Amino acid sequence: MALPQLRGPALAQDPASDEAVVEEVLDGESARFEVLMRRHNQRLFRTARAILKDDAEAEDAVQQSYLTAYAKLGQFQGRARFSTWLTRIAVNESLRRRRKRGRLDDLELAPEPHENALTAPARSPEQLAGDGELRALLEEAIDALPQSYRVVFVMRELEELDTRETAACLELSEEAVRVRLHRARRTLREWLYERADALVGEAFSFAGERCDRIVAFVLDRIDQRSAT
Repeated sequence: MALPQLRGPALAQDPASDEAVVEEVLDGESARFEVLMRRHNQRLFRTARAILKDDAEAEDAVQQSYLTAYAKLGQFQGRARFSTWLTRIAVNESLRRRRKRGRLDDLELAPEPHENALTAPARSPEQLAGDGELRALLEEAIDALPQSYRVVFVMRELEELDTRETAACLELSEEAVRVRLHRARRTLREWLYERADALVGEAFSFAGERCDRIVAFVLDRIDQRSAT
């Protein structure tokens, strides 16, 4: 019995490995690139946004990262995970955009923030009752972190990458990743961290219409290139 054909967001659950899909794309099945986009959209968006702090620009960075990855797919040699290779492209694209707009700071270690740097306005328990409000407060606190801490926190806590892969994506030592994560956690006020812990995986979610928009844009550009 034939398995049902996966479409749209369900393509993220395609049983083929990233490396197998890469081979299919290189063999001429360009439409299979959608599997890779559906599978890694959220990670790339969260990583780009951690660097750029702007949803729209992060989307643009993700789109360009996919186009760059597609153009360079033949250069992927499998020495690292495909997800690591792809994330590194997104990091480079995001840093390029940040520098272009005059923000020349990079992922160098920022000075340790003052203990109370992220003091949040006082709120009653009733104001914090809704999950949506808690998530918004968490996103605001993450955005307030120095970039060098923020991107590590997003990759380790939101995307649940291990220390080794985070270090590889950011070209840092594993010790630097551990230090930055520790400082990020400490900087986020303890009460916020404890209350928001259950919602961390939902912060900066990337699915539905935005996911579809990026997939459609990149596939259209790939089709245009194939036609020339």
